[in-house]
Amino acid sequence: MLVSTLDPRMKRTRLADGLDVTTIGLGTAPLGGLFAPVSEADAEATIECAWSLGIRFFDTAPLYGFGLAERRLGGFLRRQQRDSFAISTKVGRLLRPASAAAEDDHYKGTPAERPQFDFSYDGVMRSVEDSLARLGLDHVDVLLVHDPDDHYDDAISGAFRALMRLRDDGMVKAIGAGMNQSDMLVRFAEAVPVDCFLLAGRYTLLDQGALTTLLPICRAKNIGILLGGIYNSGILADPRAGAKFNYEDADAGLVTRALQLEALCRKHGIELKAAAVQFCRAHPAVTVALQGARTAAEVAENIAMAETPVPPGFWQELRARKLVDTQAPLPGGA
Repeated sequence: MLVSTLDPRMKRTRLADGLDVTTIGLGTAPLGGLFAPVSEADAEATIECAWSLGIRFFDTAPLYGFGLAERRLGGFLRRQQRDSFAISTKVGRLLRPASAAAEDDHYKGTPAERPQFDFSYDGVMRSVEDSLARLGLDHVDVLLVHDPDDHYDDAISGAFRALMRLRDDGMVKAIGAGMNQSDMLVRFAEAVPVDCFLLAGRYTLLDQGALTTLLPICRAKNIGILLGGIYNSGILADPRAGAKFNYEDADAGLVTRALQLEALCRKHGIELKAAAVQFCRAHPAVTVALQGARTAAEVAENIAMAETPVPPGFWQELRARKLVDTQAPLPGGA
């Protein structure tokens, strides 16, 4: 790994040929108004803080705020030297005009456009053009097929064919898929020459569903993992009744497990967020930890949680109490 000259704490790693990225990235779903609206000033301050702390990898998507996150991110990044950062966005949803009265359960304070699934070859090419226009950039570095859960065949025959063409033509450096499940990513890993996956929420302190399936395959095939959803939509940041898990209200069982984890953290004098981040980053298949933020303070906290010392005794007790899968690698080989 190469150490960033911009911030001594921010390391870089190779994601694909010719593409080095910081090992911590900024996810921009919150900047699109996920769960609550975010002002333009707060969005700008959030991205600027991430930049000032050395983050040079940014993930976005048309879905995030229905174009709002891409526009806000692009507004900042197009003022920077293009070869000083890397950006990923996604395909599979085209934004089309909708009634201003149309509402969404997840994104607040958004434009009137709404997404329509389209995993066809032509639809993906239009999606890329639209994203570049919103970003104000001439290219992105990573393109991911976004949530093709019910569209496997279309993704294979259309979306990935388009992405491979763009990669072959040098328009993008890395391709893959971004999903909230690991089973279909395993199928893609076996069927398509991908460079990376964005795995959201399926390798965390609460959910190690990808541990014995996807992650070993990615290690064997040298497929990078951009790990999102590290706090499982919020429950590992603030475990309580009504907390979110996988973008929905968490059930009582999950809240109970999260509270057990929090109690163990408190016993060892650490924050649950620190344990959550460092647990995920300990797996050798994880290339980048993507963390969303809606304020500059949250960005700074996320980075601090990745660096906060966690005593070995915590990891040993975590495993002894079987609060995580016994096969999961732990920091420091605990």
